[in-house]
Amino acid sequence: MTTTRRWGRIAATAAIALVATVCAAPPALAQPERRSAGCGQAAPQDPGTSVLQTVRSGDRDRTYQLHLPPGYDPARAWPVVLVFHGRGNSGARTEEFSKLSTLPAIVAYPNGVVGQGDGERQAWQGAPYSAPGVDDLAFTSDLLDRLESGLCVDERRVYATGKSNGAGFTGILACRASERITAIAPVAGAFYGTGEPPCEPARAVPVIEFHGTGDATIPYTGDTERGLPAIADWAAAWAQRDGCHAGPQHETVGADVTVSRWTGCEGGAQVRHVAVEGGGHTWPGSDSYSGGGHTTQTIEAHEVAWEFLRHHRLPVKEAS
Repeated sequence: MTTTRRWGRIAATAAIALVATVCAAPPALAQPERRSAGCGQAAPQDPGTSVLQTVRSGDRDRTYQLHLPPGYDPARAWPVVLVFHGRGNSGARTEEFSKLSTLPAIVAYPNGVVGQGDGERQAWQGAPYSAPGVDDLAFTSDLLDRLESGLCVDERRVYATGKSNGAGFTGILACRASERITAIAPVAGAFYGTGEPPCEPARAVPVIEFHGTGDATIPYTGDTERGLPAIADWAAAWAQRDGCHAGPQHETVGADVTVSRWTGCEGGAQVRHVAVEGGGHTWPGSDSYSGGGHTTQTIEAHEVAWEFLRHHRLPVKEAS
């Protein structure tokens, strides 16, 4: 089923937000929070600021850019958004173009470890160029432990997003850490899965994925030589994995954005795929450089992702 509409930028964002909230989880009043041990403690930095922090993980110190929302109150349990940068990028630069620090959430931008080949750039587990022996799953767990012990976190609302290699890593988190990661929103994802076991999440994981059809870095149609799946197939595989029995339904928003959605999934999960016609290896809605190719201004990825993510909670029995 396909419908076509043409709206301005604000209306288009609202339309996708409406699509994203269809069959969403019940409102927060019916979904009790799970407050972390850090509730009531003084914050490590002022609300409204972004500060580089360090956490020990394995045999090395790892860094992350931590942003607290302006209204951060240690008596209130806040959602967390983990943001994983692309290869050779950094948490600080991803913060600049993604606009994710405008969300009403604690936002952490971890930094990867320098990987192999082609300039030795920072990368994440699961890519063929990632640093050998680095356990980014353990790092993510250690980072969450730090956030939950020092800040007031709702442990049932921990979301992951990222771009390119970082987006690919969110897929690994959904496969292997679904007991702590509530839902994911990868952008221009490089879904290699090098060295990873088959994806067998412990629960149905909500997913919203963004990708440009003109992406020359991570082709929309896939790349068999590099082990990259076609993006539409990757999204459909998540719908199957989540037990969705309705969809995909397609809706064209504005001139260049099509949303495919699967519903009727297990545990209230949903799967969305947001395709940007002619879009490059970029962050939709970015006002600064986020990658090569065309950047659509029809939608703001951070807004659309948040409208999807914020309605989902970890099941009570599986909250950590």
